[in-house]
Amino acid sequence: MGTKWRLKALFDIVSVGHLSIDHIYLPERNTPCIVLGGSVAYSSFAARRLDARVAVVSKVGNDFPAAYMWWLRQEGIDLSRVIKAENEPTTCFELKYNSDLSNRTLQLKTRAPSITVEELPDALKAKTIHIAPIAGEISYDVAEKLRCCTEILSFDPQGLIRNFDENGNMTPQALTDTRILELVDIYKSSLNEIRTITGLADINSSIKAIHDYGPKIVIATLGAEGVAVFVEDKIHTVPVYKSGKVVDPTGAVDAFIGGFLAEYAYGEDCSWCSCVGSAAASLVVEGIGPTFFGEKEEIYRRARFLYEKEIKE
Repeated sequence: MGTKWRLKALFDIVSVGHLSIDHIYLPERNTPCIVLGGSVAYSSFAARRLDARVAVVSKVGNDFPAAYMWWLRQEGIDLSRVIKAENEPTTCFELKYNSDLSNRTLQLKTRAPSITVEELPDALKAKTIHIAPIAGEISYDVAEKLRCCTEILSFDPQGLIRNFDENGNMTPQALTDTRILELVDIYKSSLNEIRTITGLADINSSIKAIHDYGPKIVIATLGAEGVAVFVEDKIHTVPVYKSGKVVDPTGAVDAFIGGFLAEYAYGEDCSWCSCVGSAAASLVVEGIGPTFFGEKEEIYRRARFLYEKEIKE
């Protein structure tokens, strides 16, 4: 798109998907931590720390705490496109982690209604739109309309490859409509999710298979091993920044994409964007839920460390 179009963009990043209420069970705690959740919350907080202009398109129920809305607004996140569905619940998850935080079980307790095409604002313009469903709330038609509102469409499929039984227990499922991948510029998910979509076990083959659908950039999160980023026919790996203090790993990969997209919107190269994303992820895990993202200077300090030590060498 040309410069004239860019000047009309109201936001650097608009994240689309359900905000949620998360009940997080951590080791050595008898009661859950009840916190704001949803990929869009974590990615938006991280991007705001880097001064990106950020908005959220979401749908919540009457039970969504007013304090969460206040908190998001205080951080400078535009919520004018968040719909409150009358007489409906907010999406709510129960997350239980094992003793070393390396694995978790996920249970859907309640689900807000899906976001519909008719509910998308006609005047929405953004440099980047990040589609981040968590419980099947976004359809191909919604993604197709969002494609027309942005220069860069980013996508995390996790909420579209989750199957929930009658008790809310989650198992992986195939992506039922792969057409959405043809709309996307930047794709991000875990390597296991990529394998679920492609049916391929090999990391290189599975990442390239996602790229063949259309995304120019494919990001595979690898847990403690960092992330693999495919761009311009090459895969490079960015390690985790090891702060030595992991309290709650929830939302780390969402903070990663928030940091990545903020820098990408500024025109930075993918290696630097990945380092900033890794730095942002390393900070959010030091608190419970989306309560700690550090300051911009600390994100950049950690990113420079990764870039100098891992990328340049």
